[in-house]
Amino acid sequence: MRVPFETLKAEFKRILTDLNFTEAKAELCAKTFAENSRDGVYTHGLNRFPSFVEYIKEGLVKRDAEPTKTGGLGAIEQWDGNLGPGILNARFCTDRAITLANENGIGCVALKNTNHWMRGGTYGWQAAEAGYISICFTNTIANLPPWGGLDPRLGNNPLVIAVPRKNGHVVLDMAISQYAFGKLQQYKAQNEALPLPGGYDAQGNLSTDAAAIIESKRTLPVGFWKGSGLALVLDLMATVLSGGNSTAKITASEKESGSSQVFICIKPDGDAQTDYLIEEIISYSKTSTPESEGKSIAYPGENTLKTREKSLKEGVWVDERIWAQVKAL
Repeated sequence: MRVPFETLKAEFKRILTDLNFTEAKAELCAKTFAENSRDGVYTHGLNRFPSFVEYIKEGLVKRDAEPTKTGGLGAIEQWDGNLGPGILNARFCTDRAITLANENGIGCVALKNTNHWMRGGTYGWQAAEAGYISICFTNTIANLPPWGGLDPRLGNNPLVIAVPRKNGHVVLDMAISQYAFGKLQQYKAQNEALPLPGGYDAQGNLSTDAAAIIESKRTLPVGFWKGSGLALVLDLMATVLSGGNSTAKITASEKESGSSQVFICIKPDGDAQTDYLIEEIISYSKTSTPESEGKSIAYPGENTLKTREKSLKEGVWVDERIWAQVKAL
């Protein structure tokens, strides 16, 4: 079913207000969850909201916590999220990175002791809307085996790269697995096969069965060993730069809390030459012949904008069962 965007946001805000969030914090969290679903990332919008509420009730997410600065040198700062809501911490750190970039040309904010930031692309879009290039990443609980291994020892550490563009921002938001864990859950719930193999079943065979992959806990990294290596170095950078928890430490707690994140913003020239180069790259990629009739080549973020437009016009797609669950919270 489809629900108007404002109705979705209002329901989130009602629940967060009942959980004693301040007006401003309830508004920003509700808006972000609703925007995630609006843009088609249902796994980190409505679908993830009940888990967010559960973490608040368990005390893993501290609704009143504020980030505090712990160190810095020039264009680099370190902050402690104090286990506050991941959305609020990430938005704050993106703003800090933008401020530093405005002063220095580049800004880097490393954050420790925070919570799940939900859709990583949110902060790429935030920076791009402000006119800044952005690179951000986070570590997570271990749910990805290292290449050649059987047991999960790497986080499925999302990487976001955004470039502002007048005709639609370019925003790459990718998990390190072929399919994000939330996407696997979505295919499982809908009893649909994955379009391409996304991991291994219990017998060690590549599989398109989301349920079998979730059960085996052996997701397939993008680029095979290359994705495995990328997941490792993202964990290294997030942990070392922030002085926070590694994937190993987060996993030991058995709850995905206390993660480490990095937010980098760069101030582009923003002149006609920059615009020309961006358009040249995108236009050239679109000259490739589509693999099938009726298909087209899209840059990262293009389909997000199409989904956003449709959601605002026709209503945001929601899973009826989860929507009913949220309304009962």
